[in-house]
Amino acid sequence: MSVANIPAVRVVDAVRAYSVNNEQILALRGVNLSIERGTFTAFMGRSGSGKTTLLNMIGGLDSPTSGRIEFLGQNTAKLSQDELTLIRRTQIGFIFQAFALLPILSAWENVELPLRINGIKSSKERRERAYEALTLVGLEKWADHRPSEMSGGQQQRVAIARALVTRPPILIADEPTGELDSTTGKNLLTLMRNIVKSEGVTLIMATHDQSVHNFADIIHHMRDGQVYESVTGKFDTADQPV
Repeated sequence: MSVANIPAVRVVDAVRAYSVNNEQILALRGVNLSIERGTFTAFMGRSGSGKTTLLNMIGGLDSPTSGRIEFLGQNTAKLSQDELTLIRRTQIGFIFQAFALLPILSAWENVELPLRINGIKSSKERRERAYEALTLVGLEKWADHRPSEMSGGQQQRVAIARALVTRPPILIADEPTGELDSTTGKNLLTLMRNIVKSEGVTLIMATHDQSVHNFADIIHHMRDGQVYESVTGKFDTADQPV
């Protein structure tokens, strides 16, 4: 199999068990799936269904009790913590429900922060790449504004720009529209759908937002730690807000 044909992520017989008060709790019960490169995949289900646990394992933040996670063809169980950290810094962009922006920094300073962490010493390069990412999400004119001076939707766009600034092949988003009203949420999903198309990234999202059916390529519905149904999305550019 050529590198281009290797899935972004493969989940093979993944089980995640926790011990709580001497009782074993199964958060995942043998999940199997493959996520192709350059696609928008969503996981849906009630709280406790296992979707965030699965996202954490895909992102290298947690490990399966049994089974395995293959990230761009690599079995994550065989990687050291340093190797996993490097993957999270360079290969994955994380987007969170609560934005997680630093309030004392401007938009572009928040966006450039991962580049500082990754050791890019040139301030000119960091600034140029931060502005490039902000332009991609339509916020270049807000580059000098702090989070308190922006709406929730704008703050989430800054968070998306921050996730994109390292140019990762995979984005992982946990409830990115959870703090937004329905209209702003749909506009954000439109933006993320367009980024998948224009940048060729793989977007993996956990969400309660039913409108994701109109944006994702595939939606995996989860219940009791298992995927019980997978459906094709109904994305149609003609129906989406601009």
